Amino acid sequence: MDPIKILDNVYWVGAVDYDIRDFHGYLTPKGSTYNAYLVVDDKITLIDTVRHGFEEELLSRVAKVVDPAKIDQVVSNHAEMDHSGGLPEIMKAIGLSKPVYASKLGVQALGGQFQNAGLNLQAVGASLSLGKEELTFMETRMIHWPDSMFSFLAARGILFSQDGFGLHLASTQRFDDELGENVWGPLALNYFANILTPYTAPISKILETVVSSGLAARIKIICPDHGLIWRKDPGRILQHYQEWVQQKPKNKAVIVFDTMWHSTEFMARELTDCLRVAGIETRYQSLKNTHRSQVVTECYEAAAVLVGSPTINNQMFPSVADFLNYARGLKFKNKIGGAFGSYGWSGEAPKQVQAELAAMGYQLPAPEVRFKWVPLEKDLDGVRQLGKTVAEAVKKAVA
Repeated sequence: MDPIKILDNVYWVGAVDYDIRDFHGYLTPKGSTYNAYLVVDDKITLIDTVRHGFEEELLSRVAKVVDPAKIDQVVSNHAEMDHSGGLPEIMKAIGLSKPVYASKLGVQALGGQFQNAGLNLQAVGASLSLGKEELTFMETRMIHWPDSMFSFLAARGILFSQDGFGLHLASTQRFDDELGENVWGPLALNYFANILTPYTAPISKILETVVSSGLAARIKIICPDHGLIWRKDPGRILQHYQEWVQQKPKNKAVIVFDTMWHSTEFMARELTDCLRVAGIETRYQSLKNTHRSQVVTECYEAAAVLVGSPTINNQMFPSVADFLNYARGLKFKNKIGGAFGSYGWSGEAPKQVQAELAAMGYQLPAPEVRFKWVPLEKDLDGVRQLGKTVAEAVKKAVA
């Protein structure tokens, strides 16, 4: 398998995973990549590795450039298993005595994950000599693990950004200019919404440091650990991140629901129409046919998220509870919420949804709306009032 040249003596040597569809609960319908990079200098350096099972693909690419045994050192920017799982096998080919550099917390993580692998783990300092050039390091804790760091090949202006600025896409294209923003833009937002949302505060501070230190102006290429390499306009993805960390709501609402015998669905349809008529861009998201991670992406830039559930066994519908549990961990900010649902005899679910949204910090401008049995046209005044109240709150939020 062939490496891909980024610049003279700098190569992509990672792996493409066309088949993965679930990434710790996050749907990856287009697969993913595990990006690793080879820098050929007086000290040949491998930056990051691949998931276990893809070691031979990486070593095959490396071998087209140099004998893997001639690699002098490895840099691990991020210890998560999709980037380090192949490290023990790869080090057997490189030489177990050779150093694996990581942040201090990265050394702890790798040591914990591979306790019997015999790795020569060493914490990096401010920089690491490659011979003619050097890598400089910047800790980026919580993008998106405590151990995370950036590595910068200053003479070339190449930022190796681990999971920052990544996206999940398995394709034959490696660079942003090979695909339009209409293709990579939604994938990058999907990645940010599902993986990085809980860490917008530390990411915001890191972005400020990248700009204030002058690093942003020196970056010519960004090489993340997933997806495309940003060589045409790396500033564009930086701009997106500077916007996304603000979690600024747009004139948009998302209706998220599941239904048992279509009554909650009927309410969801009416809400969707009410908000549309009020001038709110509205997304109708049935959990029967839309994965929670795709719903979350729709919710990211929305001002309002309204959640509907029937009641089953005195509880929320399982798919609704699953969505709310997933969304809770993402810690969305600046959201307006609402709850609705139908029931046959007990009707606890809408109240439970409302309470969950309150616990998540959503603004709740109206009480939950419940309907017993099958709602008819004349019975939907409560739903319409919820839609009207939420539409007014959205307009105030985005004014």
